[in-house]
Amino acid sequence: MTATMLAAVAYTLGAPLHLSELPVPTPGRGEVLVEIRASGVCHTDLHAVRGDWPVKPSLPFIPGHEGAGIVVALGPGVEHLRVGDAVGIAWLHDACGRCEHCIAGWESLCERQRNSGYSVNGTFAQYALAHADYVARLPRDCDFAAIAPILCAGVTSYKGIRETDTRPGQWLLVSGIGGLGHLALQYGQAMGLRTLAVDVSAAKLELAHSLGAEAAIDAAAPDAVQTVLDITGGGVHGALVTAIAPPAFSQALRMVRRRGTVSLVGLPPGEFASPIFDVVLKRITLRGSIVGGRQDLAEAVAFAVDGKVRASIERFRLSEVNAVLGRLQTGGIEGRAVLELGG
Repeated sequence: MTATMLAAVAYTLGAPLHLSELPVPTPGRGEVLVEIRASGVCHTDLHAVRGDWPVKPSLPFIPGHEGAGIVVALGPGVEHLRVGDAVGIAWLHDACGRCEHCIAGWESLCERQRNSGYSVNGTFAQYALAHADYVARLPRDCDFAAIAPILCAGVTSYKGIRETDTRPGQWLLVSGIGGLGHLALQYGQAMGLRTLAVDVSAAKLELAHSLGAEAAIDAAAPDAVQTVLDITGGGVHGALVTAIAPPAFSQALRMVRRRGTVSLVGLPPGEFASPIFDVVLKRITLRGSIVGGRQDLAEAVAFAVDGKVRASIERFRLSEVNAVLGRLQTGGIEGRAVLELGG
């Protein structure tokens, strides 16, 4: 008799997910089967199930790419993992390993990469397959729900901060204090940076204060830019934009100082205006940043394991996944939503 599992499956783009009973997959060469204990819910999951991006997922598919759990079976050729190991499944399911980007440790730029919950089935399920060389190693006794958001929100914010080239003692602005932003503040402080928060939500600004931001500024205030310039003595050294509103991107460019860097990780639809005169004369650097490679993931997890970064989470059951996606769409989730799948 074939073993089965419960999974949240997208059969039609833009429609609610269906809880379905499916066969438990069998790991192939280089793969492991992971019993998922918890899976974070990301805005990318929302984009995936709605079909928002130019390259659509192939239907049907299982979303999810912040899955933490236990290895329960090994595929042929897997020698560095054991049954019982705690691991995390991230957005970067695997990459070619041979292109110039992979060789340089930039697997996230590989044109042949596969992504969990998008081009391969993800972690909104009781079991999921993972490429053994791309899983994150986790402590066996970790809180799986607490560590799950680090596998995407954590590594994405951590890598985004590194892309600002800020150094200890310098100013970091985090625009958008949601699932990524609230972690970015903690990573910035753990890396020795002085942090400022910008958002339009009073609740999220209050969260930023509680997380140690030296100031939390209403992005909609007419004097928001000037306030940042005054506090920092001319602008921040680096800005990380996690917000999903195009005006936040333009605003961040006006909040950095000369030679400052703006790192963009939010993915709202549309375009934003870039002040060419200021960018050129002030030598402002504008960079896109997308998740991170395997080493970035290991470093991001290490901060969390050491207790220097902790996700603010709200726990749900897998059966509540559609309600969670609905709240995510309306901005009703503070921190990160996590689906707990037992164990």
